[in-house]
Amino acid sequence: MTVLAVVEHDRGTITSASLGVLTAARSLAKQMNTKFEALTIGSNADALSEIIAKYGATTVHQAHHSALTDFGPEAWGESVAQIVRKVSPSLVIGTGTERGHEVIAQTAARLNLPASMNCLEFDKGFTGTEPLKVVRARWGGSLLEEAEIDSPIKLVTLANHVVEPTEEPVSASVSVIDVQLDESVTQSFVQDRVERVAGVTLATSPVVVSGGRGVGSAEAFAPLEELAGLLNGVVGCSRAVTNNGWRNHTDQVGQTGTRIAPDVYIACGISGAIQHWVGAMASKNILAINTDAQANIVTKAGYAVIGDLHAVVPAISAEIRRRHNK
Repeated sequence: MTVLAVVEHDRGTITSASLGVLTAARSLAKQMNTKFEALTIGSNADALSEIIAKYGATTVHQAHHSALTDFGPEAWGESVAQIVRKVSPSLVIGTGTERGHEVIAQTAARLNLPASMNCLEFDKGFTGTEPLKVVRARWGGSLLEEAEIDSPIKLVTLANHVVEPTEEPVSASVSVIDVQLDESVTQSFVQDRVERVAGVTLATSPVVVSGGRGVGSAEAFAPLEELAGLLNGVVGCSRAVTNNGWRNHTDQVGQTGTRIAPDVYIACGISGAIQHWVGAMASKNILAINTDAQANIVTKAGYAVIGDLHAVVPAISAEIRRRHNK
């Protein structure tokens, strides 16, 4: 038996979500008294074997093909499926990101297996032979579902920020596997990217400051831009803002926008409809600034300031500047 972690990366840079997956996979392997191995896709990720070894994987499988120079959901899914057929793991765990979900879904379809996404908990008594009991987030986190995965190989993704990454270094071996990819799986690849300041994107920024209808106008986003700049973050918005033409759709956080997972999400004047919450729920910490103490985003946030964002946001920025100038 083997637990296999699928490592998500962007052109050779490992994602923070993958570190949580590696930690969770190591813990499950210990529980099952079995091997913990990892998989990277594309030769541009080969150098990640050193990082992966720090998190306890004893073998790093490296899927190689000339087409694997950037992310492509079909190609990555087929690559994982071929490695799974070769390695025969008991459990495969991927990241709870848009890419992670897509890759595991592609893998499941090719292996004709079920998959369980956004898992928050795994059965602490699981040994690898019986059905795996999981708790997963559904409906934007408003529902927790208990489920069982009854298949020869369990395919799951780990919800973001559920497991705090911890290192446990080992000496890892490397296994290079040349996968076979035909034209049917090489049609969709990332070709270009729209980058923000210093290469930070809405999806990857550790801090996101978002505004909703309560901001009032496009011009009124200036204080949010200032705060985001002081925190080395980016500005997002709700769908109501894009509908009003105040911000570009590329700034939208939500089910029909970008799903984010920052360390800190500051939601200003946002009611927190379920569509927006789906996009923001993976945030590690949420600060809501709103005049309505009963707003959905306020009730779900870990921290809240009940007040006028036009006064609160500049006050936060002023305090940050004061501390920087000490």
